[in-house]
Amino acid sequence: MRRSKYPCMKKLLLLLCLFVLKTSFGQDSLLLSGPSMIVHKDPRADALVKKQAEINDRSRKIAGRTMRGYRLLVLNTNNRDEAIAAKTKIYTHFPDQKAYLTYQSPFFKLKAGNFQTRDEAKRYQTLLNTIFPKGVFIISDIIEVAAVKDSDLE
Repeated sequence: MRRSKYPCMKKLLLLLCLFVLKTSFGQDSLLLSGPSMIVHKDPRADALVKKQAEINDRSRKIAGRTMRGYRLLVLNTNNRDEAIAAKTKIYTHFPDQKAYLTYQSPFFKLKAGNFQTRDEAKRYQTLLNTIFPKGVFIISDIIEVAAVKDSDLE
């Protein structure tokens, strides 16, 4: 068996490495009188944080005004002019109901109303079927509970 010439060298090297690792950490929570750091913060950062908090509050209020409910699918077409004409018809005959025109390529979808119950949607479905003879369908959707006004948000 062959022995090393310097048997303590491995132990000394290990101790040296541990000492270097211990002292290399710059932050020591036990030292209270050590070097301090000064942070210069732009005052606009506080204004930006405050503005973001207001935006978050507004979006939380708006989200609170929606729920699962029903809408009427009035039209599903790829003709934009037809969809706009149908939306105008809804506002003409039912000014109390809101119409939602969305585009999902290649179709324009026209939905109407914010109904919390299916029975309420069924009543308007029969009325809209007289105006749109191709058919009006009840669909489940996220509805607005109350109309969002700009004055409420500011």
